[in-house]
Amino acid sequence: MKNIFKTILTYFFTILLFALVFAAGYFVHDYLNPAASEFKVFNEVYRLIAENGYDEMPAPPTMEYGAIYGLVNAYGDPHTYFTEPVHAELREDTLAGEYGGIGSTLNRDADGFIILHPFPDSPASEAGILSGDRLLQVDDFVILPDTPVDDVASAIRGQEGTKVRLVIARPPEGEELTFEIRRANIPLPSVTGTLDPIDPSLGVMRVNIIAASTPDEIRKAVANLQEQGATRFALDLRGNGGGLLEEGVEIARLFLKDGIVIQRREKNGDVTTYAVKKTGALADISLVVLVDGGTASASEIIAGSMQGHGRAPLIGVPTYGKDSIQYVFELSDESSLAVTSAKWWVPGLEPPIGEGGLQPDIAVSTENPEAFDPYLEAARQYFSENP
Repeated sequence: MKNIFKTILTYFFTILLFALVFAAGYFVHDYLNPAASEFKVFNEVYRLIAENGYDEMPAPPTMEYGAIYGLVNAYGDPHTYFTEPVHAELREDTLAGEYGGIGSTLNRDADGFIILHPFPDSPASEAGILSGDRLLQVDDFVILPDTPVDDVASAIRGQEGTKVRLVIARPPEGEELTFEIRRANIPLPSVTGTLDPIDPSLGVMRVNIIAASTPDEIRKAVANLQEQGATRFALDLRGNGGGLLEEGVEIARLFLKDGIVIQRREKNGDVTTYAVKKTGALADISLVVLVDGGTASASEIIAGSMQGHGRAPLIGVPTYGKDSIQYVFELSDESSLAVTSAKWWVPGLEPPIGEGGLQPDIAVSTENPEAFDPYLEAARQYFSENP
């Protein structure tokens, strides 16, 4: 009888211990992972759809990304955003100013085909790809009429020195050809330097994004334009949505002799000051800056510091007004999350950039789009009055 009682007692305590361990584990899980308890309704909805929905559940990545987009949207910050792997890779390449690839643009024609246009002297051109070739396949990846161009670009890109196999159809007969191409380092220029067609003494540096290579590209563009006879310069930041913070500061430093470029404040209140370390290589050139409503973020850092220091007048219309800084985190599947984590400002510049953007020193009218570029016309007028 004692043995039976002992067995029952042992069994009871075993069950009790198991229940306590389970309860403790559940409590610790919820304590360490508050999201587990905060998203109970989401889990209920997921279970109910999975159990009762007539259609099959989407693949896990689709479901997960949809939930992430919803979370980011609910967070409510327009500059905090999630980027899926393909798009994250392409943006990273753009900001790096180079990529491993074959050197060809991709366009979709009216029939939905992906059309190749190789750069001169590129691996694609040297391998025999012709402009107008229709891309059918990249390695084992078959291209369909609804395949996103970014997915195709990502498939073609890869580490420098590796090979990629392309299957193309060559018009007009549609002959299928296969090419094995070794990827090379392909630059993605962010700066275009040209002479003003009306005043050849005016060099125009068009900057489309602030990438890792942009400061050096600007130095080279100025030197090249000076060799062609340019003595005055317009830094064209129209439509430039920004890019890398450090490179934006470095570009501003190129044109300044001393002082503070910007300051930034973190969430915890810490303030970092970005000062000019030495006289910039381009601090003495005659300069104006062209801006519009698409000038934002890192390009506003450049324009704002030029205006704040009285270094160069801003010509155009008010800028976008983005005074926030995003930290970009690479996630486990190579997607990325950009989170607004800091604010920046140009000391002494009023009003602050976040309140309506930078206000131009010389406003231009864009009411007559057929007229010759009014921004450059205003730049020529400024230099004629300030030789």
